[in-house]
Amino acid sequence: MSTLMEPEVRERADADGRAQAPPRSRLRFSDVLMLGATGLRARPMRAVLSALGIAIGIAAMIAVVGISTSSQAKLNEQLAALGTNLLTVEPNSGLLGEDTKLPEDTVPKVRLMDGVESASGTGDIPVDVYRTPLINESATGGISVMAADLDLLEVTGTDLASGAWLNAATSEYPSVVLGADAARRLGIVTVGSQVWLGGQYFTVVGILEPSMLAPELDAAALIGIPIATTAFGYDGSPSVVYERAVEKMIDQVRDLLPGTVNPQAPEEVGVSRPSDALAAKYAADQAFTGLLVGLGSVALLVGGIGVANTMIISVLERRREIGLRRALGATRAHIRRQFLVEALLLSALGGIFGSLLGAGVTAVFAALNGWTFSVPGALFAMAVGSTLMIGAIAGLYPAVRAARTPPTAALSS
Repeated sequence: MSTLMEPEVRERADADGRAQAPPRSRLRFSDVLMLGATGLRARPMRAVLSALGIAIGIAAMIAVVGISTSSQAKLNEQLAALGTNLLTVEPNSGLLGEDTKLPEDTVPKVRLMDGVESASGTGDIPVDVYRTPLINESATGGISVMAADLDLLEVTGTDLASGAWLNAATSEYPSVVLGADAARRLGIVTVGSQVWLGGQYFTVVGILEPSMLAPELDAAALIGIPIATTAFGYDGSPSVVYERAVEKMIDQVRDLLPGTVNPQAPEEVGVSRPSDALAAKYAADQAFTGLLVGLGSVALLVGGIGVANTMIISVLERRREIGLRRALGATRAHIRRQFLVEALLLSALGGIFGSLLGAGVTAVFAALNGWTFSVPGALFAMAVGSTLMIGAIAGLYPAVRAARTPPTAALSS
């Protein structure tokens, strides 16, 4: 700090009596930091409010991106557990828009295809299910009744919430397994209850967990194919076929499925990949995330304007200090650095606090939803770097203005 007292221009005589230029005035980096911190400590409330503007923008961006990446991490975990090799086969409409049906032997033919690991299917049964026969017939609750193969849960990756799945014995009797939504709409919470299905009582033997890759099962009442055939005249034509293929052959299997299922009219067979729908949903979420990041950037810009405003006011209020330091030997460069570092410190505080706040919000949100906390490490570096850039821009004009203040004008003001 003693170097600040050296005049900017001074002559001194050397040993021979000749005039010699004075040593160049220097300001150590530690001195600059101390001066910048002193300026912030002198007006703590204003500094906190200005830093808060930066912090809100940074926290918003980090929280939005963090929540998005945590959601993606959870989705990736679920897809890794469920597999992305599931394909579904359904009938398309005919050339004239008429309804079509899959052949009765669709599932056996699919199982024989090269590259297919397993296949199962469900068939729609045109009956309704109610909690009791006293319920109004129009109050179906949107629940569909389906005949299901015994290996359906294994192929679709669906788990049981309670009870048991259909087996060779229960599939021949009036037993039913309810999807998660179907059980909720019917008010069924325990197995052993009875529901009125197709004009007779069926006993609930199981309740499913929500199905990630086959959400149509959530609102379904699933019965065995034998009882569906004897009680309701099910013809064996599946409405949906689920198929697991070898991962490296999935595109080949996808292309061959229509011709294999219905060689006479392959255009009447539609093939989809449920994991693609999940990826599309995430892409839509990403678009919304981009909008929120844009709003966070606006908040960050507003915070930068707040820093600029604070620094300009600080220059106006500290004209005497600036004049005194200039009179004692501080150069314009010293004054410029002091106010620029003060703006950078203010922005850095906001950036660090905003990063911590954004990470905290992400961690809480992820914990509440059972997600894996995931925030890219580079995001924090980008956040602090962007605040420093904004701080430099916001503090540049006030710093230059302070450096140009003449000592005499500053001291006389």
